[in-house]
This record gives sequence, structure tokens and C-alpha cells, in this order.
Amino acid sequence: MRKNWFSALALAGAMAFANGASAQTIELAVDGSPAGLDPHIVTAFNSVQIVSGTIYESLTMIDKDLRTVPGLAESWQISPDNLTYTFRLRGGVTFHDGKPAEAADVVASLKRVMSSAIASPLASRLASVADATAPDARTVVVTLKEPTAPLLTALASIAVVPRGFEADKDGLQRAPMGTGPFKFKEWQPNGFIALEKNAGYWDKAKPRVDGVKFNIVPESATRQVGLTSGQYQILPNIDAATALQLRGRPNVRLVDTLELAYTLIGMNVSKPPFDNPKVREALNYALNRQEIVQAALFGAGVPGGSLSPALKDWAVDVASFPCFRHDPAKAQALLREAGITAPIAITLLVLPRQDIRDIAQVVQQQLNRAGFRVELRIPEIGQFVQDWRNSNFDAFASTNAGSTDPDDYYYRTFRTGGSTNVFKYSNPELDALLDSGRRETAMPARKAAYDRAQAILACEGPAATLTYGQLYTATRNNVQGFDIIANRSLMSLSNVVLGR
Repeated sequence: MRKNWFSALALAGAMAFANGASAQTIELAVDGSPAGLDPHIVTAFNSVQIVSGTIYESLTMIDKDLRTVPGLAESWQISPDNLTYTFRLRGGVTFHDGKPAEAADVVASLKRVMSSAIASPLASRLASVADATAPDARTVVVTLKEPTAPLLTALASIAVVPRGFEADKDGLQRAPMGTGPFKFKEWQPNGFIALEKNAGYWDKAKPRVDGVKFNIVPESATRQVGLTSGQYQILPNIDAATALQLRGRPNVRLVDTLELAYTLIGMNVSKPPFDNPKVREALNYALNRQEIVQAALFGAGVPGGSLSPALKDWAVDVASFPCFRHDPAKAQALLREAGITAPIAITLLVLPRQDIRDIAQVVQQQLNRAGFRVELRIPEIGQFVQDWRNSNFDAFASTNAGSTDPDDYYYRTFRTGGSTNVFKYSNPELDALLDSGRRETAMPARKAAYDRAQAILACEGPAATLTYGQLYTATRNNVQGFDIIANRSLMSLSNVVLGR
């Protein structure tokens, strides 16, 4: 009996050791702290990559092949007139506090995004929604004011949060609460954000690790050393310069894709000098986009218009846009036509990210050779976001998130009154085209509307689009199951396992 007791004890100890040894936490290193973690308010990549698809989920989702697929909704039906969408929710889904995630929570989430009190930058994506109701705990009915072709894609960006936050702008910023495969554990300011496995996740096969830790490491060299030494397993969404330095390092693997997000120079058209469309056109002629790709992106990217070349069904070839031809003399002539004496002094607000800083410096040199005098202002990320949202800029250098459907960011970004139209831009013809592109359900009609929209935006619009970079993620060789996605989502972290 005593021998059996010792054997059982030894077996229990061995099992405990094995279980402890198998516990895995993915260590990532990112370049900056998030501005907050509320999925209906944050827009900065540093925030979105932490919460989207990890802590939070939506009715639909965008998969690695950029297709819109079921998320928390396992199925849906669309009425013959395209005005009513009825979603059937998955069973057994709970929030991270253990409470069931029900249709009433989905309805509350949609109405929170639509609320003027919350002022969500995602509100324009739901502009056509007339109402949302919950007939029972697993059924959501969304009624539209007019047919809206991109609704299912738009819903992939609307996270489901617990009801009760409809008028609360602060509660989720520091303590997120979702249904995703990982739940929030700890935030050490300027140190790390730790997520832990959601043991009650509806997909019992996920996540495959016990936690994810986003280490905040501003210095690129430190992140690289940490990856090569094995301190970190993943450097997500890195720029071409970092990728170039990591290429060929032992035990390091690079994965890449052409991203949907574009870099841009945004212009405030509500005040001089960019209230004059000739000045905006002049700025475009002053830019040498291929030089920007070579100098700032080390050749790892392509010049592009307001739709990524990765969207082959939508993007118009930029060769059809006259102002995409680098012509400083033409830029100076346009400034003279505008009655403006060069040089034009402007301050360029710069997103504090290394690749955007590099781009801004190249742009500064190009504009200064063509009749502008550009001063760069590079604040910390929180101040940048505040100035951007409040349109407190002459112009800014940044990046805009792309999507698989043009409406998903065109409507909120460029339509009059759009929720991220920080440019204060208004063009009745463009508004009509964007309304048509949203309302039409036939692909040829939508394509025609967005072709014309791209032409309007290219030379006189409020955003001079620059480049689409090759998006990289660097991992250790033992990282298995990670997929890079062109929209920068880290949802595949739930598939990752760390091998030996």
C-alpha cells in the first residue's frame, strides 16, 4: 500500500511538471503603447492589433484570404428587398466574466457605435442602419434604411461588448471585456499588456497557448535583439527596414504580404492653403512616390492610389491619374495659378512610427523643392491621435487602414460628415457616388461608382496617397500556425503553438 501511495504521488508530480512545462505564452514585442483598448473608440494600430480578434469578436470576420465569413453569427438570412438581415448567433458564447453573450449585447454594441455620445469613428459604417432588435437570445435583426452591399464586411469591424456600456466612454479603455480567445489580464504602462487564455471560449480547439504578452519596446534594435535571442517569439507588422535587418538571421523567419493600409499626406481643407484644390493638386505633383518607396521603404512596396493594388477587383491603375507623375514645375505653376506666393509654409503632423517618420522626411524634401516650406512636428501617439481627431493640423503624415470593400473606409473617411473625415472635406459628386456604391448590390454598378470616386480623390481630394508597403512579421522558427493578414489583424494568434 505504501509503495502504491509513493507511486501515485510520483505520477501526480510528474503530471504537474509536464503540465507546467507545456504552459506556453507567446511573447511579442511592439513599438508603442496603445492609446486605449475600447474597440469602438480606438483607431491606432497599436490599440487595434491588441484587441481585434484576440479579446473581441464581431458578428462576421475577415479571414486570412480577405473573405467575409461567419464570426459570432453562425449564419444569416437577407430579405428579398435587401433591407433586413437576420443573424443567428452561435450557442454557448460567453463574455470573459462568464456571462452569456446574447443578442441583446449585439444590439447594444451596434447602438453604442451609432450613438453620438460615444462619437465612434466606426459610426459611418452603420449609417444605413435604421434599427437593430433582439427577438430572442440568439437572434439579431438589423433593419436598413436602404440596401447596403458592404454591410456584412462592415460588421466585421464592430466588436461585440457587454450591454451596459452604451453611454460609458471610459470603462472599456483600460479593462476590455469581450468574447475572444484571450482575455485581458494586466496592463503595465509602458511595459506590457498581458492576455490570458479564455478557458470558456466557444471554439474548444482554441486558443492553443496559455497567454499572449505584448511587450512595449520602442527601440527597433532592442526588439530585434530580443527576437534573435529568443526572448520574443513574434515581432508583428514590422516595416521593411526592420525586416531587412532580420533577413537571414538564425532561427528567424519572415512572412509578408502587400498590405491594405496606405500611407498618405492628409490635408485640412477647411483652412488655407489646402482649402484651394489647386494647392492640393500641386502637392500631388510635387511628390515622387517611387522615390518614397525606394528611400523610406527600401523598395518593399508600391506607389498607390486610395485603394490597394491588392484589391484587384476595385483598384484603378494610378497611371490614369495625371498628378501621380512627379512634376515639380507643374506643382509650382499650379501654385501660381492659385495666386499663392511660394514658398508656402505648412506644419506636417507626423505619426510617431519609424516608417512614417522616414516617409515624412522624404516628403519634406520633395515638397520643399516644389514651392512649399515644410516643418515636421512629431508628438507622442496620444497627442497625435487627439490632434488628428480634432483636425488640429495643416497636414499630417500617417497611414489609413484599408479594407476588403471600398465602402468600409471611403464612406467614413471622405463622405461629408464621415466619422473619420478629419480633413473637413465635402464634395457633393463624391457623396452621391459613395451613396450609390453603398446602395447598389450589382458589382458592375458599384465598380463604376468607385472608379469615378478614385479619380476624384486622386488629384484634388484631401489625401495624397503615397504607398502600399510590403507588410512583414518576423517570428522564431518554432512559431507554428501564424498567418499574416493584409489588414494587420493578429487573430491567428489563437492558432499559434510554440514548438521546440
